[in-house]
Amino acid sequence: MTHERLETLRTKMKEKDREIIRLLNERAQISVEIGKVKGEDGIDVYDPAQEARVHGYLRELNQGPLPGKSVTSIFREIISASRGLQKPTTVAFLGPEASFSHLAAQTHFGATSRFFPQTGIARVFDEVEKEAIDWGVVPVENSLEGSVNVTLDRLIITPLKIRAEIYLRISQCLLTSAENIAQIKKVHSHPHALAQCQVWLKTNLPNCVLTEADSTAAAAQAVRGKNDEAAIGSALAAHIYGLNILAEGIEDNSSNMTRFLVIGRGKSEPTGIDKTSLIFATPDSPGSLHRALASFASRNINLAKIESHPVKDRLWEYLFFVDMIGHVDDKQISACLTELKDKTTLLKILGSYPKARGRL
Repeated sequence: MTHERLETLRTKMKEKDREIIRLLNERAQISVEIGKVKGEDGIDVYDPAQEARVHGYLRELNQGPLPGKSVTSIFREIISASRGLQKPTTVAFLGPEASFSHLAAQTHFGATSRFFPQTGIARVFDEVEKEAIDWGVVPVENSLEGSVNVTLDRLIITPLKIRAEIYLRISQCLLTSAENIAQIKKVHSHPHALAQCQVWLKTNLPNCVLTEADSTAAAAQAVRGKNDEAAIGSALAAHIYGLNILAEGIEDNSSNMTRFLVIGRGKSEPTGIDKTSLIFATPDSPGSLHRALASFASRNINLAKIESHPVKDRLWEYLFFVDMIGHVDDKQISACLTELKDKTTLLKILGSYPKARGRL
């Protein structure tokens, strides 16, 4: 009886699979037509604002039992594959392969996109600025370690805009060719990753030698085929380099989160749930910063972040990086920026873009 019920349910499942495949291909054909229209009008294939709107209405349509995150993950790959039919999306990221920047880029753009690792953050900006690659993904801040100054420095001078943001929880794994943790005598990783997992290491591998590597991905590469060595890195690194995951989530602080920026040309249209980033400098006079901030306060504009950043080669001079909720095309935001221009010695809009879901 149980066997008959299973077969009946599996037959129903096959019918649904057949229907899903048919609908996916119909959707893909529409996507190809959209690509032709975009090509005629010179519109980018990847539109972060439009994709944010799509994910928004998909969440509204979902009635379960699939959780919202699962629906988002499934459709991210569907959208990525559809984009690929229009034109391959090329993405530069801070390498090497299997770095957390790589994972963030895949999470955002989908696995069908084409990813190009770069040797440094500056190289990511360079490749996108010279139009060799369409988009770049760079880390900008970590919840434990603070801002990434190289990224901030480059944002000051780049002609590119911030077009989207990505939040990635940094979950560390113990990666190895070994089958048993008792075999491990040495652990490799980036200094930050070793520091983030020190309690776990002291508890579970107290006698292991800890060795620093240039990155978590480089550490994973280094331990391939070595049954007495392990690396700390991402699950993606285990997949790419063919390693076993002996332990997951070994970081001491589970709230470790990194924010990444998607950089490129063009402008994102308002979605209704947006964030705008900018840089400004104030005159060297008492109360100048207070007067600048009053432009936001008087309009009840929420500042998600404000951070001072030293000006290179100018001792004790600072720029202010600001993230505010809203889009430059919003009436209140536009009025604020117009007023702010008269109160500052420098004002640069870095971009308005869809706010990452669940984050300020």
